[in-house]
Amino acid sequence: MARKIGVPRRSPRWAAGFTYLTILFVVAFMGLGLAVAGQVWHTAVMRDREAELLYAGNQYRRAIERYYRSGQQYPRALEDLLKDPRQPGTVRYLRKLYYEPITGKNEWGTVKAPNGVGIMGVYSPSEDKPLKTAGFGILNREFEGAAKYSDWKFVYPSAAQQQVPVQPSQQPGAPLQQVPLQQLQQPGAPLPQMPLQQPGAPGSMQ
Repeated sequence: MARKIGVPRRSPRWAAGFTYLTILFVVAFMGLGLAVAGQVWHTAVMRDREAELLYAGNQYRRAIERYYRSGQQYPRALEDLLKDPRQPGTVRYLRKLYYEPITGKNEWGTVKAPNGVGIMGVYSPSEDKPLKTAGFGILNREFEGAAKYSDWKFVYPSAAQQQVPVQPSQQPGAPLQQVPLQQLQQPGAPLPQMPLQQPGAPGSMQ
């Protein structure tokens, strides 16, 4: 039988090397895909946890506000929000104590009241950098640009609540006066005085 000339025969060693390189490329691409998918999954999870943190923190803020308004005192412990010790019956401001979603533990940092007695707010103890840095609501606008989650402090009153607009005059173009909310909440504090209008002034009652 005549032998074919000019067609080199491939050795089994060359075929094995080619297969090995192919497997390496496939494994590398799979690893890259898994890394990208893992990063996307981690980002989605953290965004969900941030949303849970904002919800739970604001629930604590509202509960502390209701507790304070009912007796001009801050709660001494978060458990007081489940049952007000100042009341003879069962008065609740929260249905349950929320866990801290960033760390996954039932541990919150607390902000002491100005006089050092009671809790005026809570925050996450996490030192991680938030994904969300903008687009907050009015009550949480002070969180914008925060470097870590522990800077998200859910306190009552918030920075937005500490200033209450009061219109001192009905003169056209007169600016609004800002009065601290704490001053309005102090028992017996005088209300802002509205200046009397001169007869015949624009907008006066005839």
